[in-house]
Amino acid sequence: MAQPPILSLEGIALQQGGRWLFGGPTPTTGAAPIDLHVLPGDRLALIGRNGAGKTTLLRLVMERIDADRGQRRVKPGTRIVFLEQEPDFAGAETLMDFAIGGDDAPALHEVEAIAGQLGIDMTRPANTASGGERRRAAIARALAQDPDLILLDEPTNHLDLGAIDWLEDWLSRYRGAFITISHDRTFLTRLTRATLWLDRGTLRRKEVGFGGYEAWEEQVYAEEARAAERMDAKLKLEAHWLERGVTARRKRNQGRLEKLYQMRAARASMIAGAGTAKLKLASDDDFKSKSVIVAENISKSYGDRAIIKPFSLRIQNGDRIGIVGSNGAGKTTLLRLLTKELEPDTGTITHARTLTGVMIDQQRKLLEPGATVRQILAEGGDWIDVRGVRKHVQAYLKDFLFDPALVDTKIGILSGGERSRLLLAREFARTANLLVLDEPTNDLDLETLDLLQEVIADFDGTVLIVSHDRDFLDRTVTITLGLDGSGKVDIVAGGYADWEAKRKAPQTGAKPGSNPALNRANTPQNAPEKPPAVAAKLSYKDQRDYEILPARIAELDSVIAKGEALLNDPALYAKDPARFATISQGIANARAEKDAAEERWLMLAEQVEG
Repeated sequence: MAQPPILSLEGIALQQGGRWLFGGPTPTTGAAPIDLHVLPGDRLALIGRNGAGKTTLLRLVMERIDADRGQRRVKPGTRIVFLEQEPDFAGAETLMDFAIGGDDAPALHEVEAIAGQLGIDMTRPANTASGGERRRAAIARALAQDPDLILLDEPTNHLDLGAIDWLEDWLSRYRGAFITISHDRTFLTRLTRATLWLDRGTLRRKEVGFGGYEAWEEQVYAEEARAAERMDAKLKLEAHWLERGVTARRKRNQGRLEKLYQMRAARASMIAGAGTAKLKLASDDDFKSKSVIVAENISKSYGDRAIIKPFSLRIQNGDRIGIVGSNGAGKTTLLRLLTKELEPDTGTITHARTLTGVMIDQQRKLLEPGATVRQILAEGGDWIDVRGVRKHVQAYLKDFLFDPALVDTKIGILSGGERSRLLLAREFARTANLLVLDEPTNDLDLETLDLLQEVIADFDGTVLIVSHDRDFLDRTVTITLGLDGSGKVDIVAGGYADWEAKRKAPQTGAKPGSNPALNRANTPQNAPEKPPAVAAKLSYKDQRDYEILPARIAELDSVIAKGEALLNDPALYAKDPARFATISQGIANARAEKDAAEERWLMLAEQVEG
């Protein structure tokens, strides 16, 4: 028998700041009231622009705020846990005090077990803990409560790559449901199976994971564009500039990616053989004349620990350098060395005489809440100088995906993501030929990330980026400096996936420069190849499973795809909730069988290859 939703929001309308965020008192005053139904085992991506109300929707689910209209239904006995973007540590002396304090506190041993896997010292004072340590403590508290539904608001913020991998693995094995807000495309693509899109007060649902979201978004916007043709020109201009801009931006970014690959190939020819951390110089003087940062045999240690072992690097004008590694591996130290904020223990750092930089760090300076957008960007005036070009402040706001009408809005009213976007707008206006970005993607929505990629691609100077956002690095940088924590700096032409492939190359034969992360989107996830010739003796049953499971996995993929196609009808649940539930359960069963089949096949493949 099909299971009913474990949580439902029905006919929800909410007013905030004098406007209807969701719905309205009558159909003519705003978007229609929203409905949300969460089924057992749902893996939902919640997508929407900064300020659209994503976090507010999660707070409604948790009853942290009350809707002006509508009702909330929860299946009896359902435990819901909220991993907030900025948890409140007030009153907690240590991280453990936070984790086991308050209502619905988890058991101490459960928290200790998860904290141990995350590698965090829970005795650390809460008021001196870093953002990453606080985030891990919040994850330990949330997961230790054994929830039926987890609400995750930017769960990868402040996490290093190892912690992100651990969280992805935990969620992939988790039997309950979750809704996640995240700017991390890789995280969303790997984990989600359905998408909730919150757009201009309307909540849409489609039974495809984040990997299919952009195609769905393009389809919706194309339909709106056709409808807009029947509107007058002014209305089209004001109501649809953003949607058209998003569509056009993504198309332009395809061309930019091709250019990025060409730049990576050119830089790859300058990199020495595997195992050496040095960029070879081109044979002509042209390369030297373009060098803007030259590091010769630099190193840095703190006490007996080598943070950066001796290495050399020449950075050309136009290079986009990504710096990756776990927390504590030395990323910020390397960044400070390259920008000459820190002196190396050995070697020299030389900057071109004309180098001028702008730095946007991860500790974003709080913008004055009482100031207006106009004051932040244009010192209260109507015009702003954008890298030497005079531009009207409202036109510049459009460039950064703001409604021009927000020009006199106070900063305190903006969401956290909108404030981050405003800071980017202000900093990008300044004249500079070196851009330094330390964790720039935190708090940004997906459209702003697309915009940030575009601005970086069009920037005339050199860019240094520290980030844990794997997809962002794959789409922006030409060279990756990878730190493994031993002090070695590994230099790879390409993005994060190319660095990861290089590290695995001795075992898998992966070849850096092939851009595996972006190619992965074009192949079925986890699809096993045709079985190779059997090299190990298997039992009759194991041998048969080894041979037939790939075909069964393909059949299950087809069943899942057909089920998702049936659920594409947004009115299906309202018309026939029983059929909706039956199809959803069938998809869940097929996915469970597929997961088990893949695990079984991989186990047998290891025996064969071993």
